[in-house]
Amino acid sequence: MEDRIYTMVRDADWRAAEQAGAYAGSADDARDGFLHFSTAAQLRASAAKHRVGEADLWLIEVDARRLGDALRWEPAAGGRRPGLFPHLYAPLGMDAVLSATRLPLSPEGTHIFPAGIP
Repeated sequence: MEDRIYTMVRDADWRAAEQAGAYAGSADDARDGFLHFSTAAQLRASAAKHRVGEADLWLIEVDARRLGDALRWEPAAGGRRPGLFPHLYAPLGMDAVLSATRLPLSPEGTHIFPAGIP
């Protein structure tokens, strides 16, 4: 599986995580029982489906190797979306975070991703 995985976090949630030393997830994560992540190849589709038009996001890049057995690769949406998605069944510790980058919107309302995201 991938060594680097990504999640998109709302600004207020990320600021709270920085203060706490770990990211416990969004309301959607709490509902589903795990933190949602994507690979670089899955990220644009995930943003278009779940975060369209959200302007206050951070793109969090994580070293998947640092997450241990709490990281599981599973089908998403009951298997209706192709591929396996990384799901973290624990809070995200800051020691696994490689970078946190603002994720701006284009004038069309789509997210502008950094180089390296296909």
